[in-house]
This record gives sequence, structure tokens and C-alpha cells, in this order.
Amino acid sequence: MEEKQVAIQQQFQASDNDQHKAYYYSKSPTNCAFKIQIACDFSHRILHVSEFYHGSVHDIKILRESGLLEHTEQTAQIIAGKGFVGEAYVTTPRKKPRRGELTDEDKNFNRDINSTRAAIENINQHLKIYANLGGVYRGAIDNFHKITKTGHVVSALCNLNLSKHPIRKYTT
Repeated sequence: MEEKQVAIQQQFQASDNDQHKAYYYSKSPTNCAFKIQIACDFSHRILHVSEFYHGSVHDIKILRESGLLEHTEQTAQIIAGKGFVGEAYVTTPRKKPRRGELTDEDKNFNRDINSTRAAIENINQHLKIYANLGGVYRGAIDNFHKITKTGHVVSALCNLNLSKHPIRKYTT
């Protein structure tokens, strides 16, 4: 099972104050972001969609509050980025040690993990095709229940689209 956050950009009006911008945090000075956690399997199906969070919330907090860890069995692993190091049931790429280099074994491990994580990047791209998640969100930014429902509907539509038109056709 793979896991990824998708940042959704929301454009600010010129009258918004700095406190409001910090609340929704984004790296872009003119936008704010919402975060949503998406988990998919190796068949490119979305299995889990979290609630939306403000852009300033750390990714590990979203994972812990989403309930995904409680539903993960010991036989299943979540493949995630380096921001999730140390979390149970989460496999992350290995970091380069300070003033050192990764061993060939670590580099091969990271290559395998990152090629596996490419599937979720494909899912993210399919989600961003929908204007609600890929562009400027025009709804009320304080109604997180409505934004979450929108994310669930878009994820269901994406699953339907991917079932009819798969990203990769595997031959076994």
C-alpha cells in the first residue's frame, strides 16, 4: 500500500491578512494549500482518502489522525516519503548519513522504493486532471466537511476512470 499527500492550491484575495495565510500555509506566496492523504494499492486503486487539512499541518500528523495505521496489518506495509521515518508499518527511503555516503545496498533499496512510489505519483496526476483538485478551489475554504466530500467524490471518479483505462497494462 502506498501513501501520499496531495497539496491543493487555493488562491488568496489581496485583502487576506498574514495570519490567514500562515493558517493555510503554502510555499507559494500568493496561494494557500489544503492537504489530503491518498493511499492506493499496486493496482492503482485508491483505497483510502483522509479528511482535508490546512497546509500547515505536518504530513505525519495527518497519517496518525487518518486512522490508516490502525487498519494496516503487520503483513502490509505503507511505502511513504522521508517525512515518515520511524512510524510503525511505514517503509521509507534510507537517508544519507551525515558526512557519509549510502551503501550500494541502500541505494538499491531506495531505487526499489522510489520506483514503487511512482505509482502514487501517477494517481496524483490523474486526480489533478479534475479541476477541483488540480486548480484553484473556488468554494468556501472554511467548510472542510464540504471540501472533504469533494475529495472523496473526485477519488471515486478517478477509481472508476482508472478501472476502465488503467495506467499500466500488466502481462502475467
